[in-house]
Amino acid sequence: MQQDEVAARVRQVIDATGVSAREFARRIVIDPSKLSRSLNGTRRFTAAELARIADIGGVDVGRLIGTTASTAAGAAGAAGEMPAGAAATPSTVRSPSPSRSPSPSPEGGRPLQIVRETVRLIAERGFHAVRVADIAAACHTSTAAIHYHFPGRDELLEAAVRWCMDEDTRRRAEATAGTRHAGDELRLLIELQTPRTEQQRRQWCVWLDLWAEAARSTTVGRLHVEYYRQWRGTVADVIRRGVGQGVFRPVDADGAALALTALIDGLASQVLATEPGLPGTGAPAMHDALIAHVDACLTAPASG
Repeated sequence: MQQDEVAARVRQVIDATGVSAREFARRIVIDPSKLSRSLNGTRRFTAAELARIADIGGVDVGRLIGTTASTAAGAAGAAGEMPAGAAATPSTVRSPSPSRSPSPSPEGGRPLQIVRETVRLIAERGFHAVRVADIAAACHTSTAAIHYHFPGRDELLEAAVRWCMDEDTRRRAEATAGTRHAGDELRLLIELQTPRTEQQRRQWCVWLDLWAEAARSTTVGRLHVEYYRQWRGTVADVIRRGVGQGVFRPVDADGAALALTALIDGLASQVLATEPGLPGTGAPAMHDALIAHVDACLTAPASG
């Protein structure tokens, strides 16, 4: 199998979806740089990645590999593309028979369903309490189907972390789009980080669990470092813009962003660790404390 031919077929799938390569990478839950290297021929697609591409693109795996569906697994294994832990058997990569209509994929495709259910279960139980069988049950599928898309537990955790990062970034971008006043934008960012709703609390539960994993896992640790670099950079850019607008005092934007994001993390941890409704420990108290910090340390005094 020619690597450049596979890359060309994947490009066709991406073009057919009408989204950018970065957005497609988000949908198949891999690092955009990995997708870029594979498309440029400097990295091989793994069998699991091809399975996710086929699922999202609505095509047969055999079409991507350039074989019939019944021999796709053998070709992938012979080319050295089957990741460790994934059995190179026709049953693991065979697409539905052309004579039958395939079962409709869940919204966003099977890979995203798997990742979303993994995130939900991590929030409810903690990562180490979640088994592949639990994820399969939540997705109404088999463990073999989970391993088809994510051969190993580490790969599934990495995908879950990356999805959480991308979703958080997307929500921030949507919420602050068109906001020009830096003070308003910073308050919007604070509101998004305050765990008021069940969804926000669930997201924070995942983050707390993943922080612990980041301390033990090199892969998750690197993702954690990169995410926080971007997050602090976003806050620093808003503060820097606010200084230019005269909204904020002339402070060191990077240092102020580090202090504010650390305060957000610490307060959110306390909110999640205490019983909801206790006076002075809930999301409103966290929000008030963050706004007080901004007013005391960042907001420029009113002129006149």
